[in-house]
Amino acid sequence: MANPLIKIESIKRDFALGNEIVYVLKGIDLEIEKGEYVALMGPSGSGKSTLMNLLGCLDTPTSGSYILNGKDVSQMQDDELADIRNKEIGFIFQTFNLLPRTTALDNVALPMIYAGHSKSERNIRATEVLKQVNLADRMDHQPNQLSGGQRQRVAIARALVNKPSIILADEPTGNLDSKTSEEIMALLQEIHEKGNTIIVVTHEEDIAAHAKRIIRMRDGMIESDTSK
Repeated sequence: MANPLIKIESIKRDFALGNEIVYVLKGIDLEIEKGEYVALMGPSGSGKSTLMNLLGCLDTPTSGSYILNGKDVSQMQDDELADIRNKEIGFIFQTFNLLPRTTALDNVALPMIYAGHSKSERNIRATEVLKQVNLADRMDHQPNQLSGGQRQRVAIARALVNKPSIILADEPTGNLDSKTSEEIMALLQEIHEKGNTIIVVTHEEDIAAHAKRIIRMRDGMIESDTSK
């Protein structure tokens, strides 16, 4: 069998808080295969955000190993991690994180600048993914000219633009009404069906229900891991 896309062993993450040490992750083991659709759940303080930051190479563990797509990222320096983030991970945030005075097309193309693609390559690929999220007619609009759902579609297109190994979505519908939330989750389902690996961090059961596997965290440990 092929190696898992994500393999985490004995991951711990501690934070110094004054003279105290806070043990946030207490030895996590986790494997995620290519093409899985996983929801990561847990109450506030369970460690799910810390685990997401580690999965997304936004942080490194205190101890333990993290192999992503065959590379040990747990020991990498900041510039190497930035490179991995840009190539391997597409982020979707609750707050969209779009550049305000920039068109949808240029927002989507942004990760390709860091990856060193030419302007024509960027525009072709950004147009392609905006069509994929049904925003071909909004490419020249700035975020303030778009609805919340449209902004999240731009963010999803931006996450897809570098053809990453993983789409990491942090409360992707947190700022959206229920109808728009359903549309965004249907779009993520389509993206998953095209073979993308998706990890959604959420505290909402109805959002997690879209995933094929639900990992629940409590007190810095995995409490349960169930697949449908």
